[in-house]
Amino acid sequence: MKSYLKFLTITGLVLGGTLGMAGTFVVDDHLRSLLWAIDGTGLIAATSLLAVRFVRAGEESLAAGFIVYAIGEAVMLGGTAGTLEASVPAFAAGTALWSAGLFLTSLPKVFMIWVRIAAIIAATLFCIVSLRIFLGADITPLTKPLPYFAYPFLVITFAGWIVSTAKAE
Repeated sequence: MKSYLKFLTITGLVLGGTLGMAGTFVVDDHLRSLLWAIDGTGLIAATSLLAVRFVRAGEESLAAGFIVYAIGEAVMLGGTAGTLEASVPAFAAGTALWSAGLFLTSLPKVFMIWVRIAAIIAATLFCIVSLRIFLGADITPLTKPLPYFAYPFLVITFAGWIVSTAKAE
């Protein structure tokens, strides 16, 4: 993997993980929206680059997982400028796609087992969130216990993707 692509991928994942988590703790709606917009944009770029990397490596199902994840992130990005309540439809669709993408990235035995387990846990929790919203539950991106406690598993997954990218040739 070319060094500048590695740098861009890692930067996007770091921005996604740190600013995404930071946004969950921010009280100001506008600052949260800004943090999540940067987070989402970084993750879309990073997962798109990961998709290209794994297509080139012949890992099509893994690449597809990153494409589906990027689409989910893009759907969510459309809702970040509004209020938490207004973002719920995009959030529900995005978490469904996150879940599918995370499952697809965890099936091939490419990443370390701890990364795959974290991805499966995150995928399962986000699937529950999405299903609950589509079934009428009153859930926002900050609702506790879910999705609030699903985010750390997602960030652990990003950490694994960062390690894998850093080691890539």
